[in-house]
Amino acid sequence: MKKYLFLLLISCVSVVSMAQDSLRIKLDSLLRDPMFETSQVGLMVYDLTADSVYYQHNARQLLRPASTMKLVTAITALDQLGSAYQFRTRLYHTGTINNGRLNGDIYCVGGFDPMVDMDDVKAFARELHSMGVDTLRGRIVVDCSMKENLDYGEGWCWDDDNPRLKPLMVGRKDIFASALVDEMINDSIVIESIQQSEGRCPANATHVATRTHSMDQVLLRMMKQSDNFYAEAMFYQIAASTNHRPAKASDARNIVKQLIRKLGLGSQPYKIADGSGLSLYNYVSAELETKLLRYAFLHSNIYDHLLPSLPIAGMDGTLEKRMMKGAASSNVRAKTGTLTGISSLAGYCVAANGHQLCFCIINQGVMRNQSGKDFQDRVCQVLCE
Repeated sequence: MKKYLFLLLISCVSVVSMAQDSLRIKLDSLLRDPMFETSQVGLMVYDLTADSVYYQHNARQLLRPASTMKLVTAITALDQLGSAYQFRTRLYHTGTINNGRLNGDIYCVGGFDPMVDMDDVKAFARELHSMGVDTLRGRIVVDCSMKENLDYGEGWCWDDDNPRLKPLMVGRKDIFASALVDEMINDSIVIESIQQSEGRCPANATHVATRTHSMDQVLLRMMKQSDNFYAEAMFYQIAASTNHRPAKASDARNIVKQLIRKLGLGSQPYKIADGSGLSLYNYVSAELETKLLRYAFLHSNIYDHLLPSLPIAGMDGTLEKRMMKGAASSNVRAKTGTLTGISSLAGYCVAANGHQLCFCIINQGVMRNQSGKDFQDRVCQVLCE
């Protein structure tokens, strides 16, 4: 009986080994594509169930990640800030309210919440009205001191359609003060002399209201739609967690580097420039992104919030029109990345044997981004079959 069980075990191990060898042969075959005569690829697949590297090719080669950089930002933010973190925009006033007249200034303090919209502005105006304010005799001041005075990220192309990085925007537009004026007037608040300016809110100002959006809300759009503005807002939240005022991109970079050291990769010469992947100065590796995905998987406080934010193959987000058929469809959950000459994909999938996998593929030097996407999709189909 023991001999039978031993032989059965050996047989099962052999079958698994043969299946793995077959998969590796298929991946090797994909890497013989003529496209790699003129382009590069960094690839790593990690078996999370077995906790071992499954496949790698140029995994340590430094490459530009494009928008898979958002994975680095998201995982760092969840690790540093926590899933309960709130993005805040606050309203204050100075002076006193006498017989409905506010003899003082209104301060709008930006916290770089990318989701601020007209509903938030209207809520602030209603709150002033509910406090009994019917007349303003003072200024409306926008406080953008939360972050350094840089409108664009380091290494961004001047001719790209880049988001402006101000910490108090309404629907991505720098109109908060004028929008608040309009809503106050709509709420029958008389503004004796419309004066708008920028300045820092005094420490003794009176709090009026705070509007918030959750980490999960911001992550969902940042990852599903690959929103660069949202990613840079997240990057500056990481920076602000150092309590430096103003928060600087260099603060966020240092925290990302701390996490990289925690992964045991601190000796590698990575270059972290921004949070979105727009910068041409970013240089990471497939190994780094794969090990970050493994780190997230091992920490449920990160993974439980990261996974739902990732695009699902053939279903939604930036993967809605990719891998619509086959074993990868509705299986692969991954972040896409696209810049001129760069195409990338990094995330999770489940293999046919039930093993959880994480992977990163970075194609560089691809003049047709579609060829990079097609290669990535074929890799994912092989991993899921």
